[in-house]
Amino acid sequence: MKETILKWIWQHLEYPNFKYDTSQLTELISQIDYNRGILDGVSKLFNEDDIVKIEIETLTDEAINTSLIEGEIFKRESVRSSFRKKLDKYFDGRSDTHSTRATDNLVEILIDSNLNKSNMQIERLHGWHNCLFEHARYDRLHKIDIAKFRSHSDMEVISGAIGHEKVHYKAVPVEKIESDIEKFFSYCNKSSENIYIKAAIAHIWFVIIHPYDDGNGRIARAITDYVLSRNTSTTQFKLYSISTAINSDRKGYYDILDKTTNLFLNKEFDLTSWILWHLGILNNAMEQSLKNIEYLVQKTKFWDKHRNQALNERQIKVLNKILDMGSENFEGGLNTKKYINLTKVSKATAVRDITQLVEFGCIEQIDGMSGRNVKYIVVV
Repeated sequence: MKETILKWIWQHLEYPNFKYDTSQLTELISQIDYNRGILDGVSKLFNEDDIVKIEIETLTDEAINTSLIEGEIFKRESVRSSFRKKLDKYFDGRSDTHSTRATDNLVEILIDSNLNKSNMQIERLHGWHNCLFEHARYDRLHKIDIAKFRSHSDMEVISGAIGHEKVHYKAVPVEKIESDIEKFFSYCNKSSENIYIKAAIAHIWFVIIHPYDDGNGRIARAITDYVLSRNTSTTQFKLYSISTAINSDRKGYYDILDKTTNLFLNKEFDLTSWILWHLGILNNAMEQSLKNIEYLVQKTKFWDKHRNQALNERQIKVLNKILDMGSENFEGGLNTKKYINLTKVSKATAVRDITQLVEFGCIEQIDGMSGRNVKYIVVV
């Protein structure tokens, strides 16, 4: 009788009783709690309309990046318009020409995962899956099951050219899906585990089960949002994007998934490394959000100071471009060539615009620069 080789994490005798070393997680959790506290106080810095704008931009980042991780590209304006229809009381949805059915559906998932605090259940999960694939009955050549769990057991995550394929993961057999999902729901709905650890475990556990033909990664990240949002107020979105942070380290994401779900690489059946990685991503997402909010504060102060100056549309566009990304992130500072590239004007017009911005005190020359090397920074 041939011996069964235990290769995948769900084959371990202790699955799904995951183990991890809490003592290695405390420092990161404390840092996350600190950043979360600052983010929770952000509402005091802005009026209601500004908070809505921050929420829309954060959610737009989340939607675009959770799709990019899977190789699907959405136009930012389409996603933003879909969110504005739902969240911006000033937006005229009847005149909208940017949103699509696909972006509307993706927005439905993210709003539900952030605001709907009710227990996770199968029909809700199937609803999310339907939103992802409402008009896509096939994944390339293969027909996929939509709004229901996959009906075949040979679900593998594969990469590589034909004849050189590498199997990164083989999912839970189809006959185990429903029982695993019941245990998964019980954990999501009832566990009193630290919420950041719980979000990390929920994320990878859903990936381990891999219950759908496609969309498992996007739904796993939506579940992460759901777990993290359950202890916030019912009307407040989280002001950070985990998928944006994950997408910035996409290779690291797939590497840590491989190392955690493969028992040849994870002989100890230990989730500590995965949770540490996930906590680090969460902390990075919060820190980036705090930077973005700082840029918004600087931008607000800047325009409070300069709102009455006679700036033209070109000057306003360039200033907003720099302020939105943070002056320190506008690599190399502003010069005539960059101004021309951003505004598509002649050199003479660019020089005249820049000279006026200096006179108004909007920008100043970087010390030590002269001739063709002259560069400017925005004065905030």
